[in-house]
Amino acid sequence: LYLHSDEEYFPSSVNWFFSNGALLYKKGDELNPIQIQQNGTNLPQDHNYDDSYWINLPVDDANKEKVKRGNLESAESYVHVKPMFGGTFSDIVMWIYYPFNGPARAKVELINIKLGKIGEHVGDWEHVTLRVSNLDGKLWQMYFSQHSSGSWVDSSQIEFQNDTTKRPIVYASLHGHAAYPHEGLVLLGENGIGVRDDTNKGSNVMDMGKFVLVSADYLGSVKEPAWLNFYREWGPKIDYNLDEQLKNLKKVLIIGKLKEAFERMIKTLPNEMLGEEGPTGPKAKKVWNGDEV
Repeated sequence: LYLHSDEEYFPSSVNWFFSNGALLYKKGDELNPIQIQQNGTNLPQDHNYDDSYWINLPVDDANKEKVKRGNLESAESYVHVKPMFGGTFSDIVMWIYYPFNGPARAKVELINIKLGKIGEHVGDWEHVTLRVSNLDGKLWQMYFSQHSSGSWVDSSQIEFQNDTTKRPIVYASLHGHAAYPHEGLVLLGENGIGVRDDTNKGSNVMDMGKFVLVSADYLGSVKEPAWLNFYREWGPKIDYNLDEQLKNLKKVLIIGKLKEAFERMIKTLPNEMLGEEGPTGPKAKKVWNGDEV
C-alpha cells in the first residue's frame, strides 16, 4: 500500500490506537469517557447499531495530535475470508484502519481549493478484496474501496511489485485514503469540478502482508477480536456547520456559476466523505456478508 508523498495521517494497528488513549463515549454520560482496553475487550458487544456509544481520540491535545497521525510501524491488515459463487472463488478482504481522515481538497476548473474541515473525521476503515480461484489459486480480480463505493479491477489491469514477491499494489488517496489500482488524480465530480483524490508512489509504504486473520467462518476456529463486534461508530458526529464552511470557501470563486456548481457538488457527497460522522467497523458494513457493490 503506497501512501501519498504529502500524507500526514497514516494507518495504525487497532491495538496501537487503543493503547494510546482512544476513548469510549456513552450517550448521556459524555463527561466520563472510559479508556478502551487492549483489543477492545470493554467495548459493547451487543451488535446494535445506534448512537448510544462511539469512539473518539484522546482528550489531551498533545496525545490527540499524535494519535491522529497514526503509526505506520504498527499498521497491519485485518483479513476476512469468505467463499463466493458456490465455493468456486474465495474473497480475501483486507481491512486497513486509519485513526483520522484528513481534510479534502477540491478542483474547480483551474483552481485548487482546500476544503477546511470538510472531509475530516475520526476513524477511517478502508479495504481491498482479492478474489481468488479455489481451483488454481490464481488472483482473478481485485476490489478497491473508494469512500462509500468502489470498483472491481481484473488482475491483468493491476500493478504488481517488480520484485520476487509480485504482490499487488494499492495506492491510498491523500487524506481520504480511498484505494486505487494506479497513481494519479481521480476527480469526484463532473465538468472539471469535484473533490480531488490524489495518489502517488510516496516513500511511506504499508506492508499489507503483515496481517491478522480476524474472521473465516468456514474454518470454524478463528477467534474474532472483541473490537470486530463493536457495531457503533468509530468516531463522533462532527458539529461543524457545512453551510458556514461553504460560505467561506465560495469567497475564492469569483464567477457565480462556478459557485453554484461547487456548492451542488459538495452537497451531493456522502456523509462519510463530508466527515459529518465517524464510520462503522468492518463487521457492521453491508459488504461483510455479501458481495462488494
